Amino acid sequence: MAQYPSSFDKEGLLKCARGELFGPGNAQLPLPPMLMMDRITEISDDGGSAGKGHVIAEFDITPDLWFFDCHFPGNPIMPGCLGLDGLWQLTGFNLGWRGMQGQGMALGVGEVKLTGMVKPDRKMLTYYVDMTRVIDRKLKIGVANGRVVADGEEIYSVTDMKVGLATAQT
Repeated sequence: MAQYPSSFDKEGLLKCARGELFGPGNAQLPLPPMLMMDRITEISDDGGSAGKGHVIAEFDITPDLWFFDCHFPGNPIMPGCLGLDGLWQLTGFNLGWRGMQGQGMALGVGEVKLTGMVKPDRKMLTYYVDMTRVIDRKLKIGVANGRVVADGEEIYSVTDMKVGLATAQT
């Protein structure tokens, strides 16, 4: 993956969100406020627990994040689905980073366990995505396991996340 770096700052992630990193019609992160990370600290096509690639990313938590005002008034908590979406975003990013063509879409997840919460007093989430299978056919599919760690405490874990990249002809 020599054409792309092995880490990305916020501007690099925003470049991907604008469609400028992997090219038009290819893997793209969402723009804020749905962009669920501030930086990718590591990415590979051969690392991780299965040796099939990995991503580690971080998301700075501040009390003024948009979701704390609405989920829930008087008891602010980051929706667990946003943490899951961050893991999906990173799984698709790994496919685009490998040079695979097509627009990303979440295809499913095997199991999700939420064992903790993200409240406004948290400081940082760290996402860990370990690719377990990469299918490079007409439809590109990444299968991965993931974890979300808040200030050193694992709070979410998922198995068998599936993200696909499809071209308009697929």
